[in-house]
Amino acid sequence: MFRAMRRTRQELSRAETEDILRRGKTGILAVHGDDGYPYTVPINYVYRDGKIYIHCAKAGHKFDAMARDDKVCFCVIDRDEVVPDEFATHYKSAVAFGRARLLEGEAIARAAWDLGAKYNPDPAKVQKAVEKDLAHVACFEITIDHLTGKQAKALV
Repeated sequence: MFRAMRRTRQELSRAETEDILRRGKTGILAVHGDDGYPYTVPINYVYRDGKIYIHCAKAGHKFDAMARDDKVCFCVIDRDEVVPDEFATHYKSAVAFGRARLLEGEAIARAAWDLGAKYNPDPAKVQKAVEKDLAHVACFEITIDHLTGKQAKALV
């Protein structure tokens, strides 16, 4: 169903690819947008237990697209160094294809807490933010169907 990576020498192991997802700060979410156009957006996320968790408003382009079609793609760039003398970029990245599911109940609070804790080391501030915003936020869980990681030829 998913294409095999063409340049297999550059393929990262599953463990290296998951490390990219754990370390990353921002991912690019791709969804099936309005009128058949793809829609991509940079987004904060957390990777936990083999799944990706994201948040958004309860209405808007991301929410509507995932509610309409649960298939998504998510990309994280771990390394991105342009090397002018080589006319190349030294990169490492992870790409996940999966399905997004709107969370309900306690799962929303857990995802919101995990997201907050990833970006703010103060548990009291995270708790305060979660309590303040929980009623206004939607959280999605992305179950990964296919995951690949790739690095530049120069890094092999």
